[in-house]
Amino acid sequence: MRIISIISAIAGLALIGGLLAYFGAGAVIRSLLAVGWTGFSAICLIHLAVISVMGIAWRVLVPGAPLWVFLWGRLIRDAGSEVLPFSQMGGCVLGARVVTLAGVPGTIAAASMMVDLTLEFLAKLAYMVLGLILLVHLRRDTPVAFPVTIGLTTTGLFAVAFVVVQRHGFDLFGRFARLLGRRWAARMAAAAAAFHTALVQTHQRRAGLWVGFLLHLVCWIASAVQVWIALRFAGAPLGFGTILVIESLLYGVRTVAFAIPNAVGVQEGAYVLIGATFGLTPEMALALSLMKRARDLVIGLPALGVWQAVEGGRIWRHIVALRRRTAGTGTSSLQPLSRRKL
Repeated sequence: MRIISIISAIAGLALIGGLLAYFGAGAVIRSLLAVGWTGFSAICLIHLAVISVMGIAWRVLVPGAPLWVFLWGRLIRDAGSEVLPFSQMGGCVLGARVVTLAGVPGTIAAASMMVDLTLEFLAKLAYMVLGLILLVHLRRDTPVAFPVTIGLTTTGLFAVAFVVVQRHGFDLFGRFARLLGRRWAARMAAAAAAFHTALVQTHQRRAGLWVGFLLHLVCWIASAVQVWIALRFAGAPLGFGTILVIESLLYGVRTVAFAIPNAVGVQEGAYVLIGATFGLTPEMALALSLMKRARDLVIGLPALGVWQAVEGGRIWRHIVALRRRTAGTGTSSLQPLSRRKL
């Protein structure tokens, strides 16, 4: 699987290079400069606000936990997904680890993150439905509407199946573990039961589920606001409804390409193809995609740097504490076991 991801990333980078060469790197750079540092700074600030709201959406699923934990966890989760060469699930693992190290029990962190992912996915579906409605309204004769409808229906069925598995799939998991043998069943039953309990408890918080869904829907719409502002600064404005259609279709394509790290190449190609339907020049489409990647780097790299420093400090304190305990017993952790027994 890792080899496939690496090959996909290399192919995506080659596609980006090919698009820049075909449409002209100079034209793309001029489009970026048209947005300017002021426009780019505004987009970064809006995106930080969006990440904060997504952190709040995660936090409402875990009453009583400190808000800053989930704000920080969501920041690292997004940074890992968009900056590091992983799939989106790699970022989710980092986010859950950050929340766990901050004091939230591991089962609650993992269960709440899975439910939050589900709510975010359902909100994306609602966002795509809104985009489809606007697409039909703006372009009644467009041939894109039918395949988009088919894709939405298929994705919706997948979302329903994912929710059903969360609620009832662990019974099947337990039966499968017992078929593998008693050792497997005994080893995995306790962890699976704790996780399942935390998952059920999270699903029982109806108010939190609805608030989380609505907050994620607001965040998806806010992603279109960033592009609307960028085009305003660049002097190539489009109507907000048109931008919402473009962005909803784009994230639909990104959902299909979830296994490709950072959707490298897929995002750029989708921007060019979808944008052309609505009068967005290829140069500006590429500029918008590259601007988003620059935004993710500007926000994600410092966050990951701080996280690495925190992780390194925690490991160093653990080593120092271990050395002190070893020194207190009068033995060295490097001594062979035979000498210690003597």
